[in-house]
Amino acid sequence: MGTSDDSCGELLPPRARRRGHAAIIAACLTVVALTLAIALTLFVQTLPSLDLTQSNLRSTVILDRDGQLLRPFATADGRWRLPAGAADVDPRYLAMLKAYEDRRFEDHPGIDPAATLRAAWQWIRHEKIVSGGSTLSMQVARLVEPRSERSITQKLRQMVRAVELEQRLGKTGVLDLYLQLAPYGGPVEGVRAASLAYLGREPARLSFAESALLVALPQSPEARRPDRFPVQARRARDRVLDIAAARGVIDRAEAEAAKAEPVPQARKSFPMIAAHAAEQAVAADPDARVQRLTIDKRLQASLETLAAERASAIGPALSAAILAIDNRSGAVIAQVGSAGYLDTARAGAIDATQAVRSPGSALKPFIYALAFENGIAHPETLLDDRPVRFTASYAPENFDLGFHGTVTARIALQQSLNVPAVDLLEVVGAARFIARLRSAGATILLPRDTAPGLPVALGGLGITLTDLARIYSGIARGGSVPTLVRRVQPVIASGAKVDQAASERTITDPVSAWYVADILRGAPPPENALAGRIAFKTGTSYGYRDAWAVGFDRRVTIAVWVGRPDGASVPGLVGRVSAAPILFDAFSRYGGEPEPRPRPTDALVTGTAGLPPPLRHIRRDAPKTLEATLGTPLKIAYPPDGSRVDLGLSDGARAQLALKALGGQPPLTWMVDGLPVSEGMRRQSAWSPEGAGFARISVMDASGASDSVVVRIE
Repeated sequence: MGTSDDSCGELLPPRARRRGHAAIIAACLTVVALTLAIALTLFVQTLPSLDLTQSNLRSTVILDRDGQLLRPFATADGRWRLPAGAADVDPRYLAMLKAYEDRRFEDHPGIDPAATLRAAWQWIRHEKIVSGGSTLSMQVARLVEPRSERSITQKLRQMVRAVELEQRLGKTGVLDLYLQLAPYGGPVEGVRAASLAYLGREPARLSFAESALLVALPQSPEARRPDRFPVQARRARDRVLDIAAARGVIDRAEAEAAKAEPVPQARKSFPMIAAHAAEQAVAADPDARVQRLTIDKRLQASLETLAAERASAIGPALSAAILAIDNRSGAVIAQVGSAGYLDTARAGAIDATQAVRSPGSALKPFIYALAFENGIAHPETLLDDRPVRFTASYAPENFDLGFHGTVTARIALQQSLNVPAVDLLEVVGAARFIARLRSAGATILLPRDTAPGLPVALGGLGITLTDLARIYSGIARGGSVPTLVRRVQPVIASGAKVDQAASERTITDPVSAWYVADILRGAPPPENALAGRIAFKTGTSYGYRDAWAVGFDRRVTIAVWVGRPDGASVPGLVGRVSAAPILFDAFSRYGGEPEPRPRPTDALVTGTAGLPPPLRHIRRDAPKTLEATLGTPLKIAYPPDGSRVDLGLSDGARAQLALKALGGQPPLTWMVDGLPVSEGMRRQSAWSPEGAGFARISVMDASGASDSVVVRIE
């Protein structure tokens, strides 16, 4: 009798049969595993390399000197994606996020096998997706490589990418990517942008309710946007709170208290502090995604409010600008370019700290400093304040249309008398004065086709608020003009370090700087302000177009401008009335006690009688009273006979030589080497030499009188 295979199998003992079945099952599983492994390997090989370029695109953010956000900028495609990491957000938010989205985030390699199997079983059992089983790493993979379709293939792709992300970036890097890329509705991406947009503040400190809201929104960002669907947003937030309580992140009482908090129902504007400075920083370095300025956010915000309030109180269409400089380092700690960046009625987008305007009397202190430096005058030197005609057409008057007789230089500067300032300028030389300002780094603009003349003493030139503040800072520093620092230098060891390199430019010597500061500290303050605390000077331009006030102590220099951005006249706009109160308020907001600069050891502190005889009264090279001017003989005042004038011609520069005459009867005719100067017929003219060498300069008046000098041009 033959036996079949089945009968043989039946003869085997039960244990042997079980072993056979297990071997078959093991073999089948091995084949399946190998097949899946080969298929997965082939699938991975079809994927392109993981590219994080687009996901690393961030909004440009401008920070203050302490790293606080001043202003963010949207990305090129209009998204708000601010840099953020785990260290930048509230730990309670992170705990809720992991409890809600991925409880085993710290343990799995990017894929959570238990969650994946649970999701697969629920899918098979219910024939629909009940839970996704996605880890935070898989969600990041979906954000890095967004795909519109949902399929098994795409889910497998996410799983592969999740493992790659964890191997490349680690847990911290993956979490940081999620915090930066998670969608929150509209153009808002990342937890930091969402916190600012919906909560109005940074995510470093969040309540339980706020944390839960930020956890819930990325699940369905458009359907849960609190600014559009607050009911759905609240429902999703409360579910996160319930799960957090169930999983021990918070207790039930905390969850119920958090549910009672309202959900924000409007999207807030992103910060826009120091808007002009931020734009300038981006223009200077468009590729830098994070820039830290030397701006002090607290002071900047306070001064922006001050400028807006005061400009509004003074009148319509007026703007105001404030610049504050740290005298020690030259750092710009506040830059208020207008009374409101978004205020179109006041042309708020125009940065008035960079606009060229007439300074009025604000430059008078530098005339006095030059006179002190050159031994022409002392703070107690006597000056005459009486009707004077300096040229046939120039007879300045004081602002109050009165005259004060003989006064000291101290009183003349404190009361901003015009005649003494012009008198001093004539002695030191207008061209020399302008040259000193320019050598100190100030950009000075003169009326077109004119040489420096005596009107520059009273504002007959153009300068920016920034340059004005900078040269005043030079006075506060003892004559050394700082190089302005606007960006915090890279971190060297720990903490931010500002470049404190000393400037080689000077505006005057230390003694003269102290004389000026000591005088200006005694200037009469505006109404309701304390005297003797800061050194300050005001200015009002011709036609009441610009009001200025600049003040300083040893610590800080603050400059203020008030006016219309279009340069229109504003009746009653006076520096002492409009700008000085803002200056004193700005100093009070800066805080601390003003610190005067210590007196140099070689400063001469005495009264007029104690001065050497040549310094007791300003010397005069020619009579200038109205009665005497008509009989003054014609004389070339500049350039002096036999002088050498350096115009930089050896360096290839093209410059003009200022020509100035006193006395005589106009009109005057200027000639150089026998050839008429096209800019003639005036007491002040200019000549453009073709090259270096000697030149004979002559002038002739209407009566035929003449004068000549020989100078060497270099």
